[in-house]
Amino acid sequence: MAVAAKNSLLVCTQLECESTEEMQASIEQAKVEGADLVELCIDSMEFSHISQVDKLIQHPTLPAIVSYRLKSSRKSSEEACKNTCLQVLRRALDLDVEFVEMDYEVASDPLMSEIIYGRSNTKIIVSSYLNGGGKPTTEKLGDVIACMQATGADVMKLEIAVDSITDLAPVFEMLTHCQVPLIALAVGSRGLISQLLGPKFGGFLVYGSLGGKSVPGLPTLVSLKQVYQLEHINPDTKIFGLVSNPVGHSKGPILHNPAFRHTRFNGIYVPMLVDDVKEFFRTYSGTDFAGFSVGIPHKEPAVACCDEVHPLAKSIGAVNTIIRRPIDGKLVGYNTDCESAISAIEDALRERQGINGVASHTSPIAGKIFVLVGAGGAGRALAFGAKSRGARVIIFNRNYERAKVLADAVSGEALHFEYLHEFFPEKGMILANASAIGMEPNSDQSPVSKEALKAYELVFDAVYTPRNTRLLREAAEVGATVVSGVEMFIRQALGQFRLFTGGLAPEDFMRKLVLEQF
Repeated sequence: MAVAAKNSLLVCTQLECESTEEMQASIEQAKVEGADLVELCIDSMEFSHISQVDKLIQHPTLPAIVSYRLKSSRKSSEEACKNTCLQVLRRALDLDVEFVEMDYEVASDPLMSEIIYGRSNTKIIVSSYLNGGGKPTTEKLGDVIACMQATGADVMKLEIAVDSITDLAPVFEMLTHCQVPLIALAVGSRGLISQLLGPKFGGFLVYGSLGGKSVPGLPTLVSLKQVYQLEHINPDTKIFGLVSNPVGHSKGPILHNPAFRHTRFNGIYVPMLVDDVKEFFRTYSGTDFAGFSVGIPHKEPAVACCDEVHPLAKSIGAVNTIIRRPIDGKLVGYNTDCESAISAIEDALRERQGINGVASHTSPIAGKIFVLVGAGGAGRALAFGAKSRGARVIIFNRNYERAKVLADAVSGEALHFEYLHEFFPEKGMILANASAIGMEPNSDQSPVSKEALKAYELVFDAVYTPRNTRLLREAAEVGATVVSGVEMFIRQALGQFRLFTGGLAPEDFMRKLVLEQF
């Protein structure tokens, strides 16, 4: 069965099944989800005779990689495992399967070496697993690649356990400069970009998980085909992404990637699980990494990573967007959270007042008590925005000292978090939740009791997963106007997109996309 042309990207999924029937069903599912080929992990199967494997690899409905891993085999003894491995791989070669993958240890065996050099059409993938021994370096990876290349491999595969997203920088360098086709698979949640950015740096194929299954370090097949569409990626593609921890909740990729394609901008937007934001920006300092959304908990620390900071972001003390300026490579920080959140609140209040015949050209926030929950990056943006519109800002945060520092910066007032449920000095207040309370997976939580919500005219929740949080549901039930974090997300994303591309954002397209996906 033919595989894709030499220079086109291959999308693969690894199938670990116990029976031939389950394996065949999974192949069909992989075909439906858009895989170009499948890796048949024969070591995961229960079989008594090699003929059972024959049946599977003789008539696949997709091109296949046949692999047998020594360390994951079900065989009781090391010798039995190796014998079965050699038998399976020999048989796959005899049957001219598209690819056979073997561990470096197996490829180095004299018995297998003879078979490798005597093969006909099958391409040999030699793999090496790196786990431990410190951070990967270009020297260390280069030595491993040289050893694999000496086996006569057609394709080489590095499978690496990474502790930090910055561990991937030498891997990308190897992909760029390797003379033999190379696959890089970084294991663990911090390794996800090894698959999403692999094609840009010259990776031979990428892996995706089947059936929407969550596998740390792997995108799903469906997301690869529908969201990222990596076939459009090339060496000139600019990289953008969300720098955050956690990062799994982000809806940024489903918004920015289609918008890039819609405007014919050569970019990709990926989730970046970052532990140390300073180390991240020190490591990925090249012009390929062109722009970043900044999320929890990095919005404030990231300010120090910027060469320049926009005045509004500097006064807030938090950035949610960083652009690498093309002319000099300097990092410039911005804050699109502030205006997006405050304008969403103002528009909702104006609509409410317009219905009552009291529309005004001044800010409807002016003179109101603005109760803010949370004093992190998003909280700071809301506090400065509310102050700029003439509101009286009251801040509640679990860390009182943090709330006090922010309150002093906006001439507001900080109160202890436990008093939030009892705080209703007047009717018609505004409540803004800028904490993570109510975010998935803790969507049953709310920062304020339903009874206390009766004092508020409007309730805003920066949390957008879920779209309709418990806080917003209960606020609506007691008659308050509610504004979802989705609206803030749309508006700040539009601002970010303009900064990313240096042009206009397709607002109608992006708004429709978000509302369909949330």
